Amino acid sequence: MTPKVFVCDVDGVMTDGAFYYTTEGKVMKRFGGDDHDGLSLLKPHIEIRFVTGDKRGFDISKARIVTDMKMPLDLVSTIERLAWISQSYNPAEVIYMGDGIFDHYVMRGVGYSIAPANSHPFARAAANYTTAACGAEGAVAEAALHVLEKFYMAYDPAAPLGGGVTFSGAWKT
Repeated sequence: MTPKVFVCDVDGVMTDGAFYYTTEGKVMKRFGGDDHDGLSLLKPHIEIRFVTGDKRGFDISKARIVTDMKMPLDLVSTIERLAWISQSYNPAEVIYMGDGIFDHYVMRGVGYSIAPANSHPFARAAANYTTAACGAEGAVAEAALHVLEKFYMAYDPAAPLGGGVTFSGAWKT
């Protein structure tokens, strides 16, 4: 299998899965710090897309994924994700990372699947790989490094960074 796209759920994978509410509604989500850099290493090899089923928190996810990370984000219900994937991709060429109670349906229908350590037991049971890290604590960075090693070329931390890849810490004054 040569994967063509990495589809990553947002809530519980990029975030800790908690929703923070006030009387005015949902106000924030907690994202991890290293995930963007892990994905930046993977991005030259594969298309990366994000999905969320959280309508009320979509703008929060959009701020992190689209505005900050410059990656695509789609609003897709978990129970519709496999059909959504099948509309644009051959599911056998898809890597999916999810954590929720219904993500196992998607995971069983794609070529390769990954679950964070703190995902629902149904997701972990269906996953080809389960990270040691939890959502918002480096699970996506770990998954990206795993995908690099399994399908492409393992990241070499002794090699210099480069190749036109933009990392989260790459800013200039």
